[in-house]
Amino acid sequence: MPTISPALSATINKVTKRLLPFLLLMYVLAFLDRANIGFAKKAFQVDTGISDAAFAFGASLFFLGYALFEVPSNLLMHRIGARIWMARIMVTWGLISAAMMFAHDETTFYILRVLLGIAEAGFFPGVILYLTYWFPSSARGRAMGLFYFGAPLAFIFGSPLSGLLLEFQGWGGLHGWQWMFMVEGLLASVVGVWAYFYLDNKPDDAKWLTDAEKETLSAALSAEDNVKQVHGPSGTLGALKDGRVLYFALIYFLIQMSVYGVVFYLPTQVANLLGTKVGLTVGLVTAIPWICAILATYVLPRWSDHTGERGLFAGGILVVCAIGIAASVASSSPLLSMIALCFAAAGFISVQPIFWTLPTGYLGGVAAAGGIALINSLGSLGGFVAPNVKTWAEATFVSSSAGLYLLAGTTLIGALLLFALAAVRVGRGAEVRVGL
Repeated sequence: MPTISPALSATINKVTKRLLPFLLLMYVLAFLDRANIGFAKKAFQVDTGISDAAFAFGASLFFLGYALFEVPSNLLMHRIGARIWMARIMVTWGLISAAMMFAHDETTFYILRVLLGIAEAGFFPGVILYLTYWFPSSARGRAMGLFYFGAPLAFIFGSPLSGLLLEFQGWGGLHGWQWMFMVEGLLASVVGVWAYFYLDNKPDDAKWLTDAEKETLSAALSAEDNVKQVHGPSGTLGALKDGRVLYFALIYFLIQMSVYGVVFYLPTQVANLLGTKVGLTVGLVTAIPWICAILATYVLPRWSDHTGERGLFAGGILVVCAIGIAASVASSSPLLSMIALCFAAAGFISVQPIFWTLPTGYLGGVAAAGGIALINSLGSLGGFVAPNVKTWAEATFVSSSAGLYLLAGTTLIGALLLFALAAVRVGRGAEVRVGL
């Protein structure tokens, strides 16, 4: 990997301290608003009478709206800037998430889940694109790893919060799950307003960087972008039909299947292991796998930055993740099942920042805006497929374990695709720079 000059390193550290904590807060709220449906599951179904199949379908509908509007949302952000667009995304998704407190029947549940996906569309690929404006590829794995702390932090702090809010049953005439959706949704809207005043679109707009720091950072990013323009696709259409971009999307689809196939049902699974209902205790225990995920996400992306072996790293992590998913239901010991869940969570969180160094090292300019959004939108359909496939497998094989075994298998396929990508060392252009 290329050596970073002291001046560039100092500038990157300054950018990291300024941007990553706020982006991390945004991701915590985004992931919490996605995953809190898992905490609400049992109480929500009892109060509304929604069946398991209807719940799985409604939970997954989020990803249809999300996938449909990803590309146009990212292209708009590329045009008008992250400051305005990120604020818009957070405010609208927070209000719709809070409106989930009014989902008393299947139809309302379905409509709000679709609208929530549309409102949040573009947030995640927008942040990934935004990081390419501020971090060169040699430091991007670490930056993305820090951003990905948001997912486990959402569970470490959000799981107890969600569990606690569920115990507000009857307060103000509301169910606990209504309090949970309202409080967590409005928090996202408040941070969205804050984002409008805090974020800068690009380094040249940052008053907190000196002219020398802006020049150092811009020179590194421009040199890297020139390589991408030569070796990667040019323009939005070129990115959308590029074979390698579609290959990345398939890998990300399989990763997201493992993520949401576990996340949506993790509180219920932990409650079953503990032999209790979902509440504060389950919320505290559910936080344990995410502490492991933070440790893995801190160490592994930095290690991949150091070695440059992105594909091999990511593939190996997915193998461990698949073993963890399968072992979590294969073991008869609650303790061993929890340890397996720790490995699974650590795997499917830490692999993602390493994965994203691959397409962001290949795509530049407007092609990056469209390509990153396409990868994320097609990949996010894994979040739609996973709950429904899990439910289908359990019903077909009359086994509560069949769904997670199936997801372990799809995770292994993702690992094989990454190993294949790493094996094809073309030996030229941008592909060498990202360690394929």
